Amino acid sequence: MPDSAPRAWQVVLERIEADLRDGRLGPGDRLTPERELAAQLGVGRSSVREAVRVLEVLGVVRTATGSGPSAGAMIVTTPRGGLAAFLRLQVAANGFPLSDVVRTRVVLECDVAERLARSDADLTEIAGILEAMDAESLDPVEFLALDARFHQALAEASGNAVVSAMMAGLRSSIEAYTQAGAARLDSWTATSDRLRAEHRHIVDAVSRGDADSARERVRAHITDYYTEVAQALSPSDTADDAVGDAVRAAVRASATP
Repeated sequence: MPDSAPRAWQVVLERIEADLRDGRLGPGDRLTPERELAAQLGVGRSSVREAVRVLEVLGVVRTATGSGPSAGAMIVTTPRGGLAAFLRLQVAANGFPLSDVVRTRVVLECDVAERLARSDADLTEIAGILEAMDAESLDPVEFLALDARFHQALAEASGNAVVSAMMAGLRSSIEAYTQAGAARLDSWTATSDRLRAEHRHIVDAVSRGDADSARERVRAHITDYYTEVAQALSPSDTADDAVGDAVRAAVRASATP
């Protein structure tokens, strides 16, 4: 039976959700400092950082580095409906078959790309993410964090709050496999270069208003990466069997009309 206990970072999110719901935190307020919050909840500082990163993806907080009154994480909005629904989806996503997760992602993101191509949505933030992903100093974890933000930003730009929330809820499940694959690829440099180019092709199709091309580029972008991951995983490695089987199933399911 799977362990139903919340992960440490989920404990942090639940605490912040309660503070938002009860009015102890609101827009303009700053979160308790990382070290202090970790001590209060009995979790590691890395768990606090992970929770804050999730809140950033949801657009609930904005962080600033350095010291002084402007540093740390500041609440910028109170999420409609709170974080409870997101947390339920996030927890459930950890047990979803990857084939279902990938197929859902393809359905959601293809629709997002098509709708964006048929609109005049503001792509300023997305352009900024693409520029940040060009930095040569990025390691795979940093690159894939920006990659996740790119896809989330597309969903947010579409204006569909439900799709945006679903993408955020599936984030940890998606990220687990993108990072597992990155660690096993023969040439991360070649893969990251290809992913950068594919991102720009998606944005180009959206900017030109070519809905069919935008949709197809998103579909190929998602499924091609999972195909590469499946090929990189070794069937003889017992620790990778479940991951490899799930990725291969995901590729087959995503390619099915």
